[in-house]
Amino acid sequence: MSEEQAPDPDETARKLFSGPISFLKSAPGLQFLPDADVLEVAFAGRSNVGKSSLINKLTNRNGLARTSNTPGRTQELNFFDVGEPLRFRLVDMPGYGFAKAPKDIVRKWRYLVNDYLRGRPVLKRALVLIDARHGIKDIDREIMKMLDEAAVSYHLVLTKADKIKASELAAVTAATEEEARKRPAAHPDIIPTSSETGLGIDQLRKAVIDAIG
Repeated sequence: MSEEQAPDPDETARKLFSGPISFLKSAPGLQFLPDADVLEVAFAGRSNVGKSSLINKLTNRNGLARTSNTPGRTQELNFFDVGEPLRFRLVDMPGYGFAKAPKDIVRKWRYLVNDYLRGRPVLKRALVLIDARHGIKDIDREIMKMLDEAAVSYHLVLTKADKIKASELAAVTAATEEEARKRPAAHPDIIPTSSETGLGIDQLRKAVIDAIG
């Protein structure tokens, strides 16, 4: 009798993300969070970094996460159920670093993002999205420092990788890897992605599956 082959992790990820995925709720404050009864993977990043587009590409859904050309559009934590029966949740977080937003709104977003990332017991990993055209900015380092101090594991993901030359992408990837090595909670591997071409999407799906175990 032949031995059973171990499941292909890439195929497992593809099947899971092609299965049932649905919007659960938006949470404008911590009191509106869903019960902490299933593991979560959160997407964080600067305003207009391409979070919603990447989530849509990741899940093979065109309109699961709302996209907008207006920075700062997402102002709440948006939760999406993945799998039937429910396997885990994806969390689309408010973009940070949008300078033109009113100060009280910026403060509200900051508290919401920071308090969620620091205090959510079911959060398995944060995916910190970095625009490949610009690399890591000081505002990204603030989030990374906070995640390091809270011992929340995170993965750095480059977005919009199709917008720059291959040589430029290699350089920003190397620079991001170097910075990640200095961070105690950062995953050492950097994932360059494109929601336009599909670059890195399979790798990102696998990273999400690895995070939830």
